[in-house]
Amino acid sequence: MTPIRSEPGGVIQAFDAAGLIAAAVRHDCVLVLAHQVGDFVPPGTTLVEAHGSARTPDPRRVAGLVALGTERTIEQDPAFALRILVDIAIRALSPAVNDPTTAVQVLNHIDTFLHVVGRVRFRGRYVLADDRGRPRLVVPGRSWEDYLRVGVTEIREYGATSLQVCRRLRALLEDLLETQPTEHLPAVRAELVLLDESVRRTFTDSARRASAQTADRQGIGGGRPPRSGH
Repeated sequence: MTPIRSEPGGVIQAFDAAGLIAAAVRHDCVLVLAHQVGDFVPPGTTLVEAHGSARTPDPRRVAGLVALGTERTIEQDPAFALRILVDIAIRALSPAVNDPTTAVQVLNHIDTFLHVVGRVRFRGRYVLADDRGRPRLVVPGRSWEDYLRVGVTEIREYGATSLQVCRRLRALLEDLLETQPTEHLPAVRAELVLLDESVRRTFTDSARRASAQTADRQGIGGGRPPRSGH
């Protein structure tokens, strides 16, 4: 394995898949992207690994096929789009703003995002081949559970005292239980357990706790009875 290092540091914004595959064909090797799109890589970090090549690819040329920048972009990093939505929600939940209705509106968009990406079959890595079917480029993948955690964790933490947010978040998770494939359900159930624990810690009064544990797509005003046995 030959490491190809990044001279500058930066966030991986995108990569030229066709260019990397062509470079791998030219040197008869397999190139492995060492980090996910969206990761920050310090100067001198291994950016790409070249496997099986008798001739070392030109490091500058290969590294130039991976775009680094000062911040993440959504071009090849959909998790960053989700991250932006979450940031809007938790900013609305800050004591200085105190706007849970905006957080609930954002959860509507996060709900849609998670349902859409939930239809995708994710893998731990993606292997791209050349025109002859030979593996040439390996790219690390992101799991659906990763997207779920990004989408709900901080909103649950920052919105723990908001009835609106707890109710809307429960509706989101219960909808996912009804629509997602079997392999996604354990992660959803784990998030429901965490939400239950958060509600129990925050709402000590039984009536308010029961209200916070009611799924409601509107936050307050459209509730349905709690599910049993999730």
